[in-house]
Amino acid sequence: MKIDLRYAPHPDDAKHYDTETLRRHFLMQDIFQPNEIVLTYSTVDRVVVGGVLPTTESVALTSPKEIGSPTFLARRELGVFNIGAPGRVVVDGTSHELGNRDAIYIGKDTADVRFESADPANPAKFYLMSTPAHARYETRVITQAQAKSMAVGDTATSNKRVIYQYILPGVCETSQLVMGLTQLEPGSMWNTMPAHSHGRRCEVYFYFDLADNARVFHLLGEPTETRHMVMKSDEVVISPSWSIHSGVGTSNYAFIWGMGGDNVDYTDMDWIPMETLR
Repeated sequence: MKIDLRYAPHPDDAKHYDTETLRRHFLMQDIFQPNEIVLTYSTVDRVVVGGVLPTTESVALTSPKEIGSPTFLARRELGVFNIGAPGRVVVDGTSHELGNRDAIYIGKDTADVRFESADPANPAKFYLMSTPAHARYETRVITQAQAKSMAVGDTATSNKRVIYQYILPGVCETSQLVMGLTQLEPGSMWNTMPAHSHGRRCEVYFYFDLADNARVFHLLGEPTETRHMVMKSDEVVISPSWSIHSGVGTSNYAFIWGMGGDNVDYTDMDWIPMETLR
């Protein structure tokens, strides 16, 4: 397992970051390595994010020193999305099959988690996000058909998209983790504009389903001190509670959003008027 440690920047510091420093603090790249678990531990709400690309081996989730407990999920919960070919997640000996865009929630106190691909030559790609947990909830698979879907946006504003809510109250109970997937329609490039923040929790964006030569310009920072970050497919950005999170692509794309913090209320957002943005 590979794990990187990131610290929570203060907004007064972040407004002075150049491009290199901005990317070093907020961006995660190259998270899919054969038969490896690649993680980033952030002190922003103590979230852990990363990827697993099992090919010829069953890859076990171990507990590095940064987690501070004998097993990874002794005091945590975990959300996993498969964005690759069919695979399985084995949870304490029980195998759960995950197709493309299926997810699994794994509860606190789970001792053993392993990731496998159905076909080593055509591997699954598992995206992971974990938050601290105060209680144990049932481990369960959520398919895209079982997720709560909302069609939003309009072609006139280039933001027609479908939001799929996988891990949140009413679909899958958790301690604090909230996750879902947003798919932009062809011809739509904007997500979440007007922008918002939520001071009670962070949000993490994982962009995927982009062509090799396509990019997303992700916007972050305080509303009056915005910055941008150029991202390619299969990259992750952490957004602290004081930051907006929005973006526009050179083509349509998909992204998995995840939140951790004080509540699991999806609608708890502080909308930013367009005239405030700078």
